[in-house]
This record gives sequence, C-alpha cells and structure tokens, in this order.
Amino acid sequence: MRIILSPAKKMNENTDDLAPQGLPVFLERTEEIMHWIQRLSYEDAKKMWACNDKIAQQNYERFVKMDLYHRLTPAILSYEGIAYQYMSPSVFENGEFSYVQDHLRILSAFYGVLKPMDGVTPYRLEMQAKAKIAGKKDLYAYWGDLLYREVMDDSRVIINLASKEYSKCIEKYLTAEDTFITCIFGEFAGEKVVQKGVYAKMARGEMVRYMAEHNIENPEEMKNFDRLGYRFREEISNEKEYIFIKEKHT
Repeated sequence: MRIILSPAKKMNENTDDLAPQGLPVFLERTEEIMHWIQRLSYEDAKKMWACNDKIAQQNYERFVKMDLYHRLTPAILSYEGIAYQYMSPSVFENGEFSYVQDHLRILSAFYGVLKPMDGVTPYRLEMQAKAKIAGKKDLYAYWGDLLYREVMDDSRVIINLASKEYSKCIEKYLTAEDTFITCIFGEFAGEKVVQKGVYAKMARGEMVRYMAEHNIENPEEMKNFDRLGYRFREEISNEKEYIFIKEKHT
C-alpha cells in the first residue's frame, strides 16, 4: 500500500537534525528542469511562479546557486506546509519514520516522486506551471506516467491524500487492477459535502501521522481515524472515496 501526498510551497533547510537517506529517483530529470529554469530571465521566472517580488527574488537566487547533491534536507522535514505541520515528523519515533519511508510518497513537479528521507533542496515549482521542457507542452506531459509507475507497488493500492493538482498525475494512468482510494475531509453544507482547504490539509497530515502511529497496512483500518473532530461516514462513502465528516459541536 502506498500513500500519496502533495508537496508544500514553503520549504526550509535543516541539515542538522536528520541526515537524508538517499537521493530522489528522478534526479537526472530534476537537473534538466533546473537548467531550464536557470536559463529564464527573472521576469519570466516570476511570471511562471505567479508570485510577488519577494518570493520570486528568493527563488530566483535559489536556482542560481542550486546544488542538488550537497547540504540537503530530508523531504519530510523540508516541506513546511499545513499538512506537514500537522503530520509533525520532527517528533516521529523510529517506527513511524520506517513506516512513512516504506509507504508515503510525496509528489513533486520538480523532483517527480520523493521518499520522505530523500535529500532535497528548497525550490519553487508547481505542477500547473507553464513550463515547456524538453519539447513537452507542460509538466504533466513532461513527467508522463513515470510518477504512476514509481508510486505503484505490488499491492496495487494507493491512498490518495494529495490535492487534485498532483493526484491527477497518478489517476490518469490507473488500470482496472489498481485500487485508488481518495480521502475526503469535509463538512455538510445542506446536503452537500464541502472540503475547506486549510482543514483538509490539516486532516491529511493528521491521517499520515495516524497511519504511521498505528502501522496501518489495510485501508479498512483507516476508517477508525477520529482526529480533529472527523469521523468516517460509511453511508456516504464508497470503495473509491472514504468520506470523513467534521462533527459540529453544539
């Protein structure tokens, strides 16, 4: 069983707490993307990143000085987004690190697929960025089915905790033999289930932590997840969507 998770825009360097355990599997392709970005003018890079001057300047300088082999941070400690804050890998115990290293895969527009302990350097690049690399129309075409093939294991079961932007890299290539379960963390708005971005990200991180703490190997066991006020709702879930509803306290 594999778990997929989106990366985060905000990243840090932490070369003191934990050493990486290897390099990303698609590093040659990452180098190709890096060189393509390094050839962009500042204005073109800023336009691609669709961000303000402060963030663009920081990331432009990162790419100018980028070294993909030295002073690296384990991916799971480098990403600083909400999901990673709620996962809290900095306080994982050894068994939890082993679990996520075996099961969790972080999807990345820059690195492709990351194991949690792969060494990375901070970057900015989203899968939806207008980047025509190696004659491909966009990054989805550039990566093709490589991410799907790298993520899938012998169980052919994937737990989707990624955003649509990233999960579509996998969904597009699923076969009839694959089981792809998307976790939805929402609340009722009338009859409709709606996901609120920040809360969903919080719950995705909590779910990874929960699975690591309970060493979950069977998707059925995920249904006991009960953190942040969420409860699994069997009556509105199905084999492809596990729906967790945030209980309203009266």
